[in-house]
Amino acid sequence: MSSHLTIAVGIFSITYMVIMSEKLHRTVVALFGAVLMLLFSVEGQEQAVHHIDANTIGLLIGMMIIVSILKRTGIFEYLAIRSAKIAEGDPWKILVMLSGITAISSALLDNVTTILLIVPVTLVITDTMKINPIPFIITETMMSNIGGTATLIGDPPNIMIGSAVGLSFLDFVINLAPVVVVVFFVNLFILKVIYKTKMLANADQKHAVMSLDEKLAINDVPLLKKGGLVMAITIAGFMLHAQLGYESATIALFGASLFLLISKIDPEEILLEIEWTTIFFFAALFILVGALEDVGVIEFLAEKMVELTQGDIATSSVVILFGSSVASAFLDNIPFVATMIPLLQNFGLQTGGNIDVLWWSLALGACLGGNGTLVGASANVIASGIVEKHGKRLSFMEYFKVGFPLMLVSVCIAYGYIVIRYL
Repeated sequence: MSSHLTIAVGIFSITYMVIMSEKLHRTVVALFGAVLMLLFSVEGQEQAVHHIDANTIGLLIGMMIIVSILKRTGIFEYLAIRSAKIAEGDPWKILVMLSGITAISSALLDNVTTILLIVPVTLVITDTMKINPIPFIITETMMSNIGGTATLIGDPPNIMIGSAVGLSFLDFVINLAPVVVVVFFVNLFILKVIYKTKMLANADQKHAVMSLDEKLAINDVPLLKKGGLVMAITIAGFMLHAQLGYESATIALFGASLFLLISKIDPEEILLEIEWTTIFFFAALFILVGALEDVGVIEFLAEKMVELTQGDIATSSVVILFGSSVASAFLDNIPFVATMIPLLQNFGLQTGGNIDVLWWSLALGACLGGNGTLVGASANVIASGIVEKHGKRLSFMEYFKVGFPLMLVSVCIAYGYIVIRYL
């Protein structure tokens, strides 16, 4: 077991460093690292496949199919032009508007679905105005993770915590939404300072947007009506999935298959447009993190985090908040939270006290920590994949330079909130 532990940590570390170096495509590197875990018998093939989160992969594929068909109606161009005209062609106003829509949508849907819908709209605006899309994409990605923190369904860690502890949608809103609002505005202010020189547009660029007629963008009204019906059913499904007893992937795949059925578009045409490189990157990442889970690395980290606190609730909340945020920035937060849940339940039994504050610390740390790196959250990887397919590039380091410091600021705000409200 010790040799497997060394090999697993070695392969994961090297894979991560090569991804960060950006010398090779991250999907190729991640796949190679995942296969090395199998070749060195760190985990078996069946084990590895078991670690791939079918819910995440199914959700991504389902929503990518829906977005791909919707794209043919011209609705993204319509929304882009309308948003830009409301903001009078001012890049900063456009960014604020899109950030607000992103955060609210992420809370009501989930952050991955929101990014799949908002990034194509953003790229239409930046292409029309001939401005750099990267500041928009980084901001929207971060806001999707922040917004998703506020509710039970916004981010997978919250769903896991809610179902394990019996916390409701309202519990999450009451306890997390207040600090999420503060984090949103603080991040938006700092991002304005960072990108103020890149958020400028001259008279010609503004005129290019204001002269467009958004009504002309809609090119297939019957398909748009069908798409509206499918989206309404899918969104309702997302909001009620806990009551209905279905996973979010089931709802997304139902919406996708229904849309394929009623649109009568060649499925091969649609399936070719799915971000397969992103899907395979996720699958490989799940296998890599799963290997660390199998050899006990994640459990060890979680135990040490709890051990450091010696049963003190106040100290525990700080360690869990900051520890889970840093861990979630570099690892996948789903297996980490899955490991932490039974440890915290056991911690509660041992101390015999009320540990509600620890669940909120874990939720805030795991969700906000996703903003730390480009691979810290599903939404980040999806956004960079869409941008790459569009011919632009969002590098690991470019995101890290902005994301990691702002993640630390967000977690410090969350710490202040936890101390004032609970401790």
